[in-house]
Amino acid sequence: MYQYTDFDRQFVRSRAQQYRKQLERNLAGTLSDDEFRPLRLQNGWYIQRYAPMLRVAVPYGELSSAQLRVLAKIAREYDHPSKEVFEKAIGTQATWGTTHLPVGYGHFTTRQNVQFNWIPLAKSADVMDLLASVQMHGIQTSGNCIRNITSDELAGVAPDEVADPRPFAEILRQWSTLHPEFAYLPRKFKIAITGATADRAATHWHDVGLHLIKSEQGELGFKVLVGGGMGRTPLIGTTIREFLPWNQIMNFLEAVVRVYNRWGRRDNMYKARIKILVKAEGQRYIDEVEAEYQQIIHADGAPHTIPQAELDRVNASFVPPTLNSRSAAKPVTVPADRQTDYARWLKQNVAAHKNPALRAVTLSFKRLGQAPGDADADQLDTAADLADEFSAGEARVTHDQNLLLPWVREADLPALWVAASHAGLARSNVRLLTDMIACPGGDFCALANARSIPVAAAITERYQDMDELHDLGEIDLHISGCINSCGHHHSGHIGILGVDKDGKEWYQVSLGGSDGSPLSGPATPGKVVGPSFGASEVPGVIEAVLDTYRRHRSGAETFIDTLRRVGFEDFKAAANSARLSDKHEELHTLPKSSGFARDAQEA
Repeated sequence: MYQYTDFDRQFVRSRAQQYRKQLERNLAGTLSDDEFRPLRLQNGWYIQRYAPMLRVAVPYGELSSAQLRVLAKIAREYDHPSKEVFEKAIGTQATWGTTHLPVGYGHFTTRQNVQFNWIPLAKSADVMDLLASVQMHGIQTSGNCIRNITSDELAGVAPDEVADPRPFAEILRQWSTLHPEFAYLPRKFKIAITGATADRAATHWHDVGLHLIKSEQGELGFKVLVGGGMGRTPLIGTTIREFLPWNQIMNFLEAVVRVYNRWGRRDNMYKARIKILVKAEGQRYIDEVEAEYQQIIHADGAPHTIPQAELDRVNASFVPPTLNSRSAAKPVTVPADRQTDYARWLKQNVAAHKNPALRAVTLSFKRLGQAPGDADADQLDTAADLADEFSAGEARVTHDQNLLLPWVREADLPALWVAASHAGLARSNVRLLTDMIACPGGDFCALANARSIPVAAAITERYQDMDELHDLGEIDLHISGCINSCGHHHSGHIGILGVDKDGKEWYQVSLGGSDGSPLSGPATPGKVVGPSFGASEVPGVIEAVLDTYRRHRSGAETFIDTLRRVGFEDFKAAANSARLSDKHEELHTLPKSSGFARDAQEA
């Protein structure tokens, strides 16, 4: 992992101290809420439907065990609503102190960050100090700036890797943090980078996607994609450079973002993302970026060219760690009656490693009774313990809202499985139906048109049989509570989108999307199967779609391959035939949240 310098540590501490003074002024009434709003957003603090939400930056997904323990402390000691907020969320008929709210949790996001939903704003500066003590913060998690840079969770360990993307992600993080020219872009700006031949970072769906590649001459460089994104207009990124020398990436990105900053829409926030500019201008945008790049290179002296010495310095933080020997530990044997469970875990949760003696292991945070991606304080502490014992003190947040241990000895797999099983983190459902992506939805977010978590829970409850899950095979199910697409429904093999109809919660279902991963094939948005469904209908619709897959599949063919071979119409007909004929009694009206939507738009 990257080791912060003295400058880095002082910078983060100073930022926390600065925030504390701003908060004190706001609470004292000398800094108005409107004046305080951009300051708290710059540190990752939103005001959502009921309470503040903190988004903690986890650059390219890497977490140390010490950082996990601080996140656990925040969940345990700070992620709790006041009595007033509790009654607002649940109603005055509820008893204060009951457990009707999912409090005391961190939430892993699709962009490898961690969120908390119930921290009182009055305690937010204490939380910032805690984060700073382990070199963490909320910078680049909000606002119209270059956001936290994401990567492949297998970065540095994947057998198919051309080059480790983490050093470049770190260099770009340092370049983009509080970049004065790009602090107020037309809209938020997201970058993803991969160094592997397989895209596990959903790069085609980002404002900028970077692929480390090698030229025919063996030179290292980047393939650059621009203009991907979801939301109201799902678009796949356009390749604007087939090969860019690695040391020029910051100069080139300076041109990419500068042209966007100059010409991006500021009159309509729904058309302000770079994808709209690239779609509207096409080759003209590409030509302007190239002209700007040439200006930077020749007239300005290429100020952001990365020296080899700087790459070497950063690279030194990403050498494989020294693994502590567990030779003194008592050997662990998997019980005979659990061999099937263990074999399934090996297949679904354990990935190959570039070091043949090691493996990368995913801890599943998808289980009944817990929202996808949520981790309570005890689970975060347990993950830290497992990282220390089995993975050199390191874990990674995955795009699919789980945690991955990247440095596990093959010989330690039985012991890790037993320990993770005791903690409820060894469910062998990774990449299966219940390993779904879901945003927090209307239970938290002021923008949401519908709740995501109850729909996820209903589907999870219906598909608890592990034999059935493994028979269905690998399926990406993604759920968003609104068109902003935080649950990436566009890229799901099965996508579910919450929509508002006459103040009620309804759900659109789409099929055939892809995030560009090896499981999914080329990135593409899914197609909507028909009119929206009531909440009670959605599990039945999913079941009808999967039954259609069972009827049509050939041998071990996956869901997405069967859908592509057979075509859309049979699946669409099955989904629409599952519509209930009775009234949708359980449909709810989400509470209106006047004044909060401005924050949520920054998400």
